[in-house]
Amino acid sequence: MTRAERELQDLLSRTALGVFRLNGQFLAVSEKLARPAGLTASWWQVLGAVLAEPLPVSGIARAMGITRQSVQRIADLLVQEGLAEYLPNPAHRRAKLLAPTQLGRGTIARIEPGHADFAARLAAELGADAFAETARVLERLSEALDSVTAGPPGEPARP
Repeated sequence: MTRAERELQDLLSRTALGVFRLNGQFLAVSEKLARPAGLTASWWQVLGAVLAEPLPVSGIARAMGITRQSVQRIADLLVQEGLAEYLPNPAHRRAKLLAPTQLGRGTIARIEPGHADFAARLAAELGADAFAETARVLERLSEALDSVTAGPPGEPARP
């Protein structure tokens, strides 16, 4: 293995470890922000995914990069608690759309002040331009991973 190849492997490892750490940090912050509204981070994540428009469970899972089964479990709990509801899906008879109820929207609204405060504190620490650039770089990294791991049509994705 060449030195250049080893350096690329090290960059991949550092990036992955950094993202794993960030994931843990964001989950901890999300739990803290969601708790006063009576939500968990995962409930907030799924409910937040359908605020703009109703989506099927598979669409939520795809957007978040998590399994459809875990989204389905949370969606069912949200419906059971009256925070969301299933609506008919004109594009697919069996795959219903998940949508927030008024109670769900109100619950999410209770998170907004803490969310806004945390965003402002993070922007103050990073600087607004660096914060925006960080979001762009992470979005680009996600796109690159999608591209690199997607195999040609008919072939399984490769690691």
